[in-house]
Amino acid sequence: MDRFKISRDRMVKTITGQGIADPAVLAAMRKVPRHLFVEDALYSQAYENIPLPIACGQTISQPYIVALMSSLLRASPGMSVLEIGTGSGYQAAVLCAMGLSVYSVERLPDLYASAGSLLVKLRCRSVRLKLADGTEGWPEAGPYDRIIVTAGGPDVPAPLVEQLADPGVMVIPVGGRGRNQHLAVVRKEGGGVSVETDAPVAFVDLKGAHGWK
Repeated sequence: MDRFKISRDRMVKTITGQGIADPAVLAAMRKVPRHLFVEDALYSQAYENIPLPIACGQTISQPYIVALMSSLLRASPGMSVLEIGTGSGYQAAVLCAMGLSVYSVERLPDLYASAGSLLVKLRCRSVRLKLADGTEGWPEAGPYDRIIVTAGGPDVPAPLVEQLADPGVMVIPVGGRGRNQHLAVVRKEGGGVSVETDAPVAFVDLKGAHGWK
């Protein structure tokens, strides 16, 4: 018996009430066991609509933000997605459950190892991981139909724009450090690139050659 099913259903009801309507995103978040991506002591809070700490001073984003960013991608099954910032592995698992081929880059060895082990355990076979500077992307596996960045940078890294397919969509938090950030939706089409702003957000720093030093 899944003792967390009621909690997952309540979580999905909450994010639906906040305007998330993409059925693929909602189904994926109902399927993925979020409690496995947090420390045992935080199991009881795993499905609350709050960010939670994970190892290495990082966080797992609140469910609404995960759902919002996943929805803004406007992705379809079979598309390739580059994720920058594997973190706990939860966002990658949600994208995998949506039927996407996920290439995820993590710069911290401990998170890379723990997320990789858990994703294998959950049989997320369409997720591939790389230990590297995420601001450089993963050029040898590109271009990507979609790119999602789960850390906040000062602007949009040029290498990621280059690795975005045409047409393609990228979702990335940009702005100052701390809470002075917003989601940017980058669209590439017909050789041109446009950027629209969405919700205000607060993410950990995107560090690397094309991020915060």
